[in-house]
Amino acid sequence: MSATYTNTITQRRKTAKASKQQQQQWAASELGGESNERLHFRSRSTSSKATTTAANGHNPPSPLCCNGARALTMLNCCVDANCHLNAPLRGSVSRHTTPAATPTPTATPTPAATPKQASPSPTSDRSRSLSPSPSPSPSRSRSLSRHKRQQRHKSSAAGASVAAEQRATANANSPPFTVSLSIDLFSWTLFFLAFGTRFYKLATPPHIVFDELHYGKYVSMYMRNIFFFDQHPPLGKQLIAGLVSLAGYSGNYTFNRIGEPYAPDMPIFWFRFVPAMCGSLLSPAVYKLLLEAKLSRWASALGGLLVVLDNSLLTQSRFVLMESMLLLATTVGIACLLRFQRCRLGSFQWLVSGAAAAVFLGAAGTIKYIGFLSLGLAFYLLCRHLWQLLCDANLTDRQLWMHAISRLLIFVGIPLAVYVGVFYVHFKTLHRAGPHDSIMTSAFQASLDGGLASITRGQPLAVVHGSQITLRNTHGRTCWLHSHAAVYPVRYPDKRGSSHQQQVTCYSFKDVNNWWLVKRPTKENLVVGDNPDVIRHGDVIQLVHGITSRALNSHDVAAAMTPQCQEVSCYIDYEIKMAGELLWRVEILNRDSEGDSWHAIKSEIRLIHESTGAALKFSGRQLPDWGFNQHEVVADREKGTHQDTIWNVEEHRYTQTEDHRERERQMLTAEMIPTKRTRLSFWAKLLELQSKMLFQAKSLPSHMYSSMPHEWPLMDKGIAYWLDSESSAQIYLLGNVLLWYTATAGIGVYAALLAFYAARRQRLCFDISEQEWHRFLVAGDTFFVGYLMHYLPYFFMDRTLFLHNYLPAFIFKLLLLCFVVEHLDYLLRRVCTGRGVHLVRLYRLMLILWLVGVLSIFSKFIPFSYGARRMSMSEVRSLRWKDTWDFVLHKNHNLH
Repeated sequence: MSATYTNTITQRRKTAKASKQQQQQWAASELGGESNERLHFRSRSTSSKATTTAANGHNPPSPLCCNGARALTMLNCCVDANCHLNAPLRGSVSRHTTPAATPTPTATPTPAATPKQASPSPTSDRSRSLSPSPSPSPSRSRSLSRHKRQQRHKSSAAGASVAAEQRATANANSPPFTVSLSIDLFSWTLFFLAFGTRFYKLATPPHIVFDELHYGKYVSMYMRNIFFFDQHPPLGKQLIAGLVSLAGYSGNYTFNRIGEPYAPDMPIFWFRFVPAMCGSLLSPAVYKLLLEAKLSRWASALGGLLVVLDNSLLTQSRFVLMESMLLLATTVGIACLLRFQRCRLGSFQWLVSGAAAAVFLGAAGTIKYIGFLSLGLAFYLLCRHLWQLLCDANLTDRQLWMHAISRLLIFVGIPLAVYVGVFYVHFKTLHRAGPHDSIMTSAFQASLDGGLASITRGQPLAVVHGSQITLRNTHGRTCWLHSHAAVYPVRYPDKRGSSHQQQVTCYSFKDVNNWWLVKRPTKENLVVGDNPDVIRHGDVIQLVHGITSRALNSHDVAAAMTPQCQEVSCYIDYEIKMAGELLWRVEILNRDSEGDSWHAIKSEIRLIHESTGAALKFSGRQLPDWGFNQHEVVADREKGTHQDTIWNVEEHRYTQTEDHRERERQMLTAEMIPTKRTRLSFWAKLLELQSKMLFQAKSLPSHMYSSMPHEWPLMDKGIAYWLDSESSAQIYLLGNVLLWYTATAGIGVYAALLAFYAARRQRLCFDISEQEWHRFLVAGDTFFVGYLMHYLPYFFMDRTLFLHNYLPAFIFKLLLLCFVVEHLDYLLRRVCTGRGVHLVRLYRLMLILWLVGVLSIFSKFIPFSYGARRMSMSEVRSLRWKDTWDFVLHKNHNLH
């Protein structure tokens, strides 16, 4: 045989042997559970050509991705499921996961290979790649699965044993009782910078500054155990009270007005210590949060430095105000949450991070109610992460359920426990009556030491025929059923006529005209004997006004201010054939807990007019001058379950004489000294106080320094906190102008980039890497949504708002600014190559100059944060950069 023939046979044998080895490795890879993926091309000729080139020993040209880039260096260059480059084999788990780094078998390059040998037909190659073997039987499939599990267990056991050996070796080499300590210099540097600015002359000025007037009063009441009512939860005030109690403060100082000097023995430094320390910790907390969001160290340090250089955050941290504590709890809570989402389910770090996040987020909501918006952001982030976990084929349904339920238990149970625990301490501490008692119900007041001044000595419990009572509106405005000798006008301004009967109103003050007598319709003698006739649920009674002796009446006449309801009056017989309708049925609403007998204080009742079926109701409207500006009482036929139809007996005693003059004298001289407390459960107190805080809080009147939400991003208006009595030195809440405007622009830049990237990716054009796109969505979306969640709700609040309400949203805007700054740097480094690298350097130089400008403005406006330096009128005028900034000059002259 010729040499050529011999060489040809040898080459064929080598090719066959290589092909057999390749098939064996494919089979082994399939048994090992590796995912097999192929890149499929639209043209078979392209595939055939690539195979030929590979067989000849040359690198094939990279095929084009959908966006025009050559990407054979990575599998699945596109994220589009319909892309021809991303068609996975049947049975592959994820088209985004690449196989393990296993050496790919290649045929030995043979220069003399024939085209037929080097380029097999597309059909045969496709059939071999897609179906290397016939479909296995069910028994073979089970054996293969068992083999895969065994190999997986072996590999995991081997890896665990290797890790154990490495740990044992490390422990053997390290000396005993060794503690390793790592210090983040960036974090400590930021803390010391913030600490120096926040604690510098902290006791200056030694006067009451802005809302220190209110919070100082609350802290003093904590010291004396006196109950008070505030619209916000008490955690921040409790922290300050706990510290000043250690400093020896007794709570005897009275906070009368803003600007009043503190007493010489007042521990001003310790009063302001907790807010200042929280303001100092906010800077490193922002730094850590940005690191948890996968920003670079320099961008994270920039965020912490910007917190130090913002004048509004400095001002708000130096006085007895709640915002610095709120911002710190929010920031640390979100940082712990981001770490929690990266931890393995059930690990110690997972448990600690989740519990810390839940505690801090719950604390934020327990400092001010606006802090619960951060808990809402946490739920959004948790739902987003769970949605991403649904795509993980390595997680079973059981594991997904464990992820969801554990998050629900941690981030609902722990914040709720924090909230309830804080109020438990609140009620245990404030057990004495105070000036805010009248806001609460009679039962709540009676549970306080010395509370409910209207409880007279020896007050009886059961309401009977002949009882003298005052009826208090239970859940609405604090007022009592009242009548007086004046009558309704004959005609109202709208020409409607009235009954011209005696007026019945709801009066907000204690008055002798609040007394009523409970009378059975069939009995005349009102003296209560040895066997009282107890009034029970469903009994029909008459209520007789104690001073005028006229009975409570209603009829089919439209009420003065609420014409859709009936008028309520005390009946006067004008002898015009209008009979009195004086009967009322008693309905006890809480008889399940208090019984069927009508009891003072605790029984909540509804009085139903027998003739018309209407319920006695506090309408909430105010009568004009002819009604002495008291509140209207009506009878509403659509009684339903409205809380304004619920009343309770507050003051109560038995009638001892039939003489009307003697009864009147007893009412006028009734002793108003409290005697003993009633028992009210913690949960009843908590629910009542929550309803008052959330729904019955009084809105503040319009304030000259109030502002609207649309004015906050560009800082159109500030707040005057304090003015020196001898100069124009003052404390005025303003942010760093350059920083606030740049951060507002950063919101627009991020929104524009998000829209641009989303539209381009729909067209399968990928301008940034997958890693950067994922970071853009995760980190940027967290801060962007956090900003919107803390800002937009204010547009729907019907209350007086100030600039400091914007600070929680501003923190997220500042975080987003840091991300945008770093992302723009990434874009420039990606696009600018060669000589274009000078643009990157120019951008960084501009960033340094911008930071210098922020520092310059911070130092220029710093007198408004400290109030420690006397300022002339010209200096104040020179800092008025916007006409809407209402600085105050000496003698309270506004600057125009």
